[in-house]
Amino acid sequence: MKAQVTIVCSLLFFLTTECSLYKPKIHRKDKDDFQTPLWKHKFSRTQDKCSGNCSSTSNCSQNCDPYFRGEIVFTCSQGKWQKTTETCTSLSVDALFQGANPAASLSMASSSLFPMNLVDHKAQHHIGDVFQGIHKYCPEDYICIVDPVKSSKVTSGNIAFVVELLKNISTGLQTLDGQHGNVTHEKMKNYGKMANHILNKTAISNWAFIPNKNASSDLLESVNSFAKKLQIHGESESIVNELFIQTKGAHIYRNNSENSFNLSMPVSDDTEDALVLIEIPRQALRELPSNVSQAIGIAFPTLGAILKEAHGPNVNLPKPVNGLILSLVLPENLKEIILTFDKINKSQSASSRCVGWHSEKRQWDESPCKTVSDTRGAVNCHCKCNRTVMSFSILMSSKPVRDKVLNYITFVGLSVSIFSLALCLVIEAVVWSRVVVTEISYMRHVCIVNIAVSLLTANVWFIIGSNAYVRADRKWCVAVTFFSHFFFLSLFFWMLFKALLIVYGILVVFRRIMKSRMMAIGFLVGYGCPLVIAVITVTVTEPEEGYIRDDACWLNWNKTKALFAFAIPALAIVAVNLLVVLAVAINTQRPLMGSSKSQDMAIVFRISKNVAILTPLLGLTWGFGLATLLEGTHLVFHIIFALLNAFQGFFILVFGTIMDYKIRDALRMRGSREQQRRHR
Repeated sequence: MKAQVTIVCSLLFFLTTECSLYKPKIHRKDKDDFQTPLWKHKFSRTQDKCSGNCSSTSNCSQNCDPYFRGEIVFTCSQGKWQKTTETCTSLSVDALFQGANPAASLSMASSSLFPMNLVDHKAQHHIGDVFQGIHKYCPEDYICIVDPVKSSKVTSGNIAFVVELLKNISTGLQTLDGQHGNVTHEKMKNYGKMANHILNKTAISNWAFIPNKNASSDLLESVNSFAKKLQIHGESESIVNELFIQTKGAHIYRNNSENSFNLSMPVSDDTEDALVLIEIPRQALRELPSNVSQAIGIAFPTLGAILKEAHGPNVNLPKPVNGLILSLVLPENLKEIILTFDKINKSQSASSRCVGWHSEKRQWDESPCKTVSDTRGAVNCHCKCNRTVMSFSILMSSKPVRDKVLNYITFVGLSVSIFSLALCLVIEAVVWSRVVVTEISYMRHVCIVNIAVSLLTANVWFIIGSNAYVRADRKWCVAVTFFSHFFFLSLFFWMLFKALLIVYGILVVFRRIMKSRMMAIGFLVGYGCPLVIAVITVTVTEPEEGYIRDDACWLNWNKTKALFAFAIPALAIVAVNLLVVLAVAINTQRPLMGSSKSQDMAIVFRISKNVAILTPLLGLTWGFGLATLLEGTHLVFHIIFALLNAFQGFFILVFGTIMDYKIRDALRMRGSREQQRRHR
């Protein structure tokens, strides 16, 4: 009996000792589970894809690492498993307020095991409670949720969670009135810190695997909506100054001539900061109310690599963003703004275009902005503001830049052309009385003079239209386009009249038209027809703002096809003039039919001479413009077209004036007379 009692006591003592030894371990483990928030657990997957062979229609999913809920979905592409979506998240509503609310730890036993799964729409709806928690624990500055967000891993699921979080904060704020409904500087700073966390460069690749493809545009709209309620106190203030989001504000005065501020941010580790300068035109300032207004700018250096167009392919934009993305909160009465973006990629291999973000279509839109100038390092934009909040940037063109070579050729050619045309008019004035003997010669020189005047005036208007300030003012740009259109058409119609005059001189032998009647017909064709076409074009297209291009003072093509009003008459006249050249060539060949080989060579020379003289005068060089209208045309065709047309004034001087032996004889006679007068 004593032995049995001893055994029982020994057994009880052993069990008691073991329980006391294990109890602290169990308690410590439970304590660790409750006290260590899930957002501090590391996320490191050991298996990055499904195993085994795959077919084109198959997909598979993998579980997330411990302490993360959700899944990783893979799809078979070209015989390999490719990750398509990922919803692994460690964040939950309870985890956000664990530090601010000790009682939340009691509920973490369940919520930590089942954190929010963004694939589940019921769980996604539950995030709406977060705004109530903020209103309860940190309504003044939102500081209570900043650390959990900043400490979380930037997985696709956590990014989606934070996007939804910021969206609900912005939405909830719109329902509040009074002090809690305003955005203070502290609220804006902490809101920016949370947005900055998911805009980090290390997070960019994970945005592609978020199931909601509108997440990036949701983030942009949420930040814009939140900043709309921010109030600026000082003249110029920097509110948010994070690496991947920056916010500045400034007061605007109607009578102040210097209303501008800028935002500068790093875009990569090995380049200088990218700058965007915001300027308000003086004319727009005058339309503002007399009281003080404010402007707020928000710059994003990495959002361009993340932002996806809603109806575009699920890849990066075909035309990548080449500058900061800038959001502006402006007064309602402010209708226009001038922006200067530094280029991120300063390569000369592509140009850039100014664009605005269409929040409803979730697409980049070129219509709000006009590209005023595009240099190697920066792009100047003139943008219209039709909403209170607008987002702008510059897109890199997918086509190679040909502008630099062509612009150099064009402006050098225009300089030579203007000088040549002025010299042509001087020579015509000097020899006029000696060369206009018959009706045909008189009208021929009238044509040359009016061709020179039309081309000279058109070149001057072209140079005026290339000025950045003229392109920025739509009214001036419309006027420049109208006169350029009119005088270029006049050039072609005077060429047409000259061709008709050549036909008249060859075919009409017995009957002649009076000089006054020929002059009337010439001016009706040369100036009347172009005026009718130019007036109809501007009347039909300008009410819809489709008369001019967005990037130049010239006829629009993309929107209204107004360029047809120049291309069709010009090309039709070129075709008619080509027939005239052929008629002249055939006519010069007839007298020498049946001649020897040496005479045949003389015929070829005479035909070549006629074509060489008539081609630049009658505008056949513009036929190369047909090739430049085709997509993917080689640069050589553009250079030939630019050379022939930019130097057309020089060709008119050489072939239309200097190579005319009658003009040369008249100049020699005038020169000899001048020498005789000097000797006397």
